Parts: sequence; C-alpha cells; structure tokens
Amino acid sequence: SVTRLGEGILNGPEDVCVDRNGVLYTATRDGWIKRLHKNGTWENWKLIGGDTLLGITTTQENEILVCDADKGLLKVTEEGVTVLASHVNGSRINLADDLIAATDGSIYFSVASTKFGLHNWGLDLLEAKPHGKLLKYDPSLNETSILLDSLFFANGVALSKDEDYLVVCETFKFRCLKYWLKGESKEQTEIFVENLPGGPDNIKLAPDGSFWIAILQVFISNQ
Repeated sequence: SVTRLGEGILNGPEDVCVDRNGVLYTATRDGWIKRLHKNGTWENWKLIGGDTLLGITTTQENEILVCDADKGLLKVTEEGVTVLASHVNGSRINLADDLIAATDGSIYFSVASTKFGLHNWGLDLLEAKPHGKLLKYDPSLNETSILLDSLFFANGVALSKDEDYLVVCETFKFRCLKYWLKGESKEQTEIFVENLPGGPDNIKLAPDGSFWIAILQVFISNQ
C-alpha cells in the first residue's frame, strides 16, 4: 500500500533521503529542507531560499547534501550551508539535479543541462541535443571532475550495492546508463536499461541490490 506523507505541508518535493537515525529529509520548491521525525512530526529544518532545490542524499558522516539547480552542490549541517561545487573546468555548474555519496567520501551528481535551466528545461527536450553531464566531487581534494558528458538530460544517480558502478538516468532517452567505477570495465559505459515506458527521473538502490526508478511522462500504448 501507499502512504501519503506531508500533504498540505510540502511544496513540490523532488527527492527524499533517510539519515542513520531514521529521520526523513526532503528539499522543497519553497527553498526549505524539511524533515519528518520518527514520531510523525514535520520540521522546517533549514531555509536555503529560492525555488531550485532538487536531489538530496546523506553521507557516511550523516551530513545532508543537496543539488541546487542554480548554486550547484551544497552541504547542509546544523551549523549552516556550504557550497561544495559551483564550477567544473572553469564553467559554472548549471542545473545540478541528483546525487549520491559513496562510502569513500566521493560525491557523484548529475547536471541535467548545461544550456537550459530549471524554469525552461522543456526546451532541452525540444532541442533534442545532449547537454547533460555526470560529475564527481572529491572532498579530499576539493575538486570536481567530469565523468560523462553529452547525456540527454542526466537526471537520477544511484550507486550499486557494491559501489562498483553508477546508474544515471537519461530522461529524454527513456533509458539508464551504467558507468563502471571499478574492475576491468572501469570508466566504461553501457546501457543498463532502455525502452522504458516514460522518462526515468529519480533512481534509488533497493535492499536486494535492484533499483527503484521513478518515471515521468508515461506513455500508454494504443494496442
């Protein structure tokens, strides 16, 4: 069964994460990071401002990370907000979308489009050109690098159970790609799943090692 959470409280939540204490966090379009405590009460935790908060995740240190489509990659703690990455290779990060943190501290996140923003992203679909990227932020070096580019609206990002590969959603290709982080295929890319019934948006690792994928723009066959 499905349980509805935060009705009348949350404004356009894009993503959710749960910390080690079982507290659920979500970033909303009114600029808040809100959290749901185990007793069922909601708290307005941190006000980031703006209407461009998207993906959210936790780290091994129980920190909260969030993608801001305008500001880039943010770290949010009780003490405040820190911009971890706003540029890559000298260019401003535009439309940071989703993210995941590895156990070694590396943070992988997607850039949906280098050309269009959150408020006109539909033009990216109409132009039908690959403006997306998959990035890596290394906190030990405070450096951001490009793992993949020329992606068709890079969206959800997830790590495999063994953290040997990433899965990144290409929304406008109706598919997800696998990017190998370890092994003989390291730094190689292959199709993970394709011909989905709509555009893959967010993606989450399931306890059994499979993945949950949220689909948008679902098409129904006439057959």
